[in-house]
Amino acid sequence: MSAARPARFEGRVAAVTGAAGALGRASAVALAREGARLALFDRDPTGLAETAALCPGAATVTGDARSAADMQRFADTAKGTFGPVELLVAAAGIIGPSKMAVDVTEDEFDLVFAINVKGSWLAAKCFIPQMRTLGRGSVVLFSSTAGLQGSPVYSVYSASKGAVTLLTKSLALNHATENIRVNCVCPGTIDSPMHRQGMAAIADPVLRAEREAFQKTKHPMNRFGQPEEVAAGVLYLLSDEASYTTGHALPVDGGRLA
Repeated sequence: MSAARPARFEGRVAAVTGAAGALGRASAVALAREGARLALFDRDPTGLAETAALCPGAATVTGDARSAADMQRFADTAKGTFGPVELLVAAAGIIGPSKMAVDVTEDEFDLVFAINVKGSWLAAKCFIPQMRTLGRGSVVLFSSTAGLQGSPVYSVYSASKGAVTLLTKSLALNHATENIRVNCVCPGTIDSPMHRQGMAAIADPVLRAEREAFQKTKHPMNRFGQPEEVAAGVLYLLSDEASYTTGHALPVDGGRLA
């Protein structure tokens, strides 16, 4: 009988933002199963507690990804509980309105960019200094296939995720010589509450059904992805198997961008 495969992240400290969401939760649970010690962050205390219940021993901090003070409090709590964080997953995000760019309000625009872009930047800003003290680290930000091509439906979301993609590449260049890798995962359409909320925002039920069917046709595998499939990509990018991979935007999209 062959020996069991050792856990990839045994004893290593990981932080996950957006941990109450489907993709953040799937990433956190996958990390826990691979032996990581976890610190979890979200603005939804109920959802955060539900994720923590799936990750034994996890520390939790409730806060707003847009807030520098909240993100620094999270970083300090993680370090105070477990020691310096080596692995970061910045999964906090929103999809925003289904509108053409010129029809989006200023408040809607600011909210999407504040959570998706500023939240990702703050996570990196607060945790990379801890990685520097270790002399190593791995960061995964959440972009999207919509961050690799334009979207006529979620225009501002697409713009924000494009910014995350290039933030990833800039951070990768900033920290390559410090043994800190920075990559992003780019999901296609994922069967998640965020996707369902986006569909529900389309008031016309006929248009909603047409949009859902059209989105499936954009994925050659003819289905939407599952959160656990995205988490598998996240774990690869975090892991030592990706030791020579930095600045990469990894599509997990059922062939959508092929």
